[in-house]
Amino acid sequence: MIRLGSLAGYVFDGPRLLAGWTPPPGPGVYAILYKPEPERERYAVIYAGEAADLAAAGFPFKHPRAHCWTQRAGSRYRLHVATLDIPGGTAGHREQVVAELVATYEPACNEQRYDNAWRQEWIGT
Repeated sequence: MIRLGSLAGYVFDGPRLLAGWTPPPGPGVYAILYKPEPERERYAVIYAGEAADLAAAGFPFKHPRAHCWTQRAGSRYRLHVATLDIPGGTAGHREQVVAELVATYEPACNEQRYDNAWRQEWIGT
């Protein structure tokens, strides 16, 4: 179990070694991680995504961004995955979680970027 997101608000399953991982069927949010310092138990998020069916998303290495993951981590055997199941969640819910993860961690392999800033007028006084 690993906590990710702003204020570490989402409890993800994992991290698990990506090589050899069999994704569960069904929708979910996933984060691709690696250890910048292998001797420490700290992970860096290098990609965040969501899928309507994790089993059909091209894991472990047929995903369109897998080359970036491997290049960033230095080896496919240094990559880990963590997943989040949102019971009753829709595609919109999953996309919102991914947007938050991208804004929080700024993963190098995500092409989309989000600003995690807020303005007072957005929430009122």
